[in-house]
Amino acid sequence: MERIFRRKVDLVGRNKSEDPDKFFRTTLTGLIWYNSTTFVLTMSLNRIPKEQAFQKLKHYCAYQERCHKEVRDKLYSLGQWKADVEEITARLIEEGYLNEERFAIQFAGGKYRMKQWGRKKIESALKEKQISAYCIKKALKQIDEDDYAGRLSKLAGEKWTSLKGERNVFTRMHKTQDYLLQKGYESDLIKAAIAKIREE
Repeated sequence: MERIFRRKVDLVGRNKSEDPDKFFRTTLTGLIWYNSTTFVLTMSLNRIPKEQAFQKLKHYCAYQERCHKEVRDKLYSLGQWKADVEEITARLIEEGYLNEERFAIQFAGGKYRMKQWGRKKIESALKEKQISAYCIKKALKQIDEDDYAGRLSKLAGEKWTSLKGERNVFTRMHKTQDYLLQKGYESDLIKAAIAKIREE
């Protein structure tokens, strides 16, 4: 039979003691049971009842739109088990508190209007939040093409003007292009915008 041993650790993974019998106190404590192939993390502190967690998450989602990943992370931070996390997430969806398509559309619109992000940067940020390809596509479609082109042209013009002290035109083009790429705009649209500025 494989030897199973117990080690007490905190939840960020730092060893608190190599001696499994030594007692320690911390507000974030877990027990990890190891064998050669698997481990199970159980949280003995900071766990609130499932229904209380559900009520907290209702308020959390009502305050602003959330994605599934944010909700699951929040539930795990409240000490919920995986099965309870999935059950609560499903209830939030059923009751209309959690809608990933709605979240994606609001997120994309906000980043576009307030931070003037391009579609590539918005798409990357949504992927990091584990949003589905369908919802990302739906969100990006809400951005008006004419407005998008106009915003890109405006940003390109402003950056180009700010570099008027740069004598080398190719350096000026390169810096303008890099700025717009960092904002998340498509390279072909950027080249067209810069070419238009140079013609004026």
